[in-house]
Amino acid sequence: MCLFSCTTYADEVSLRKTLETFFPNAKIESLKKTPYLELYEVVVGDKLFYTDETAAYLFSGHVFDLKTEKNLTEERLQAIQNARRIDINSLPLELAIKAVRGNGQRKLVVFSDPNCGYCKRLEKELLGITNVTIYTILYPILKGSKELSKAVWCATDRLKTWNDLMLRSIPPIGVNCNAPLSKLIQIGQKHNFNSTPTLIFADGSVVLGMIPAEIIEKKLDANTQ
Repeated sequence: MCLFSCTTYADEVSLRKTLETFFPNAKIESLKKTPYLELYEVVVGDKLFYTDETAAYLFSGHVFDLKTEKNLTEERLQAIQNARRIDINSLPLELAIKAVRGNGQRKLVVFSDPNCGYCKRLEKELLGITNVTIYTILYPILKGSKELSKAVWCATDRLKTWNDLMLRSIPPIGVNCNAPLSKLIQIGQKHNFNSTPTLIFADGSVVLGMIPAEIIEKKLDANTQ
């Protein structure tokens, strides 16, 4: 049974129109044929899907080249993010939790959720990195994260409270104040950040997900040369 129709589309315009019925509330940013399996790549926001020329099937997942041992999907996702470079000075850095280490010369912005396990792993990776200014932007998109984020923001020492929570599992003391969480969430949604952590480097390159310290170091160094 075909998902949409069993017609073979001679051009990508017709295929796009058919696929748009499956994404009524989102924009298909890119549609192009891949060099493998006669599949078409469909980019919607920061997500990548695959379909066939008849639009009979639509699926998400990772395609690996077993000869080269490369994750082709991951490479494409990273290329897509690199093409969406973001000027870090356009972000609300004044609303970030700022940590300056050493000379603070290198810069890194992290959109982070207090309930995100990978965000906690990233914090441990960041411990060994010096000569950097880290701007952590609270991005509570998981269940129960808004309350935690508000407590961190309203704390007298936000950086210590954040580190206690993420590195030592010490919950923040509940304090009530006017936290700018709605604005921060809107900023993340504007840039189609659907997962945490999301890292933005000084050159505007975006990395989705937790990466080890050695890779972070290389990207930070590349931005200071």
